[in-house]
Amino acid sequence: MDYTIEVNSPEETMAFAEKLARFLKPQDVLTLEGDLGAGKTTFTKGIAKGLGISRMVNSPTFTIVKQYEGHLNLNHLDVYRLEDSDEDIGFDELFESDAVSVVEWAQFIEDYLPKERLEITLTRQEEDRRSVRLHPVGARYEFLCKELNI
Repeated sequence: MDYTIEVNSPEETMAFAEKLARFLKPQDVLTLEGDLGAGKTTFTKGIAKGLGISRMVNSPTFTIVKQYEGHLNLNHLDVYRLEDSDEDIGFDELFESDAVSVVEWAQFIEDYLPKERLEITLTRQEEDRRSVRLHPVGARYEFLCKELNI
């Protein structure tokens, strides 16, 4: 079952992601899909804020992975540059660490992703309005979505 909410501004996107972050645990994996400008990095900033990360979060497009420390650590991956690549940059270690992992453009590393994860799709509706669809894969993420009350 999918869960969908509408947000009307980048601030609402961040607030929803911050709320979601309160339910996250070490080794949770979130995948973010959406066109360029859909709000993936804005969403990740909200997750980071909810995890107690004060450092500025930006897209790791050229470095592939950025790691942030908070009361729960965050691995932020942007794997867009790995399209058509078989390069494994230690995904297992990242996903099995004591951090939450957020993966932008996850379809490019599908074979490396854990079976259970929360797939999030951001779709631009108009100007700043976005549809945020959560697709839980596995019991852990189904429970998480129910806890969010959306």
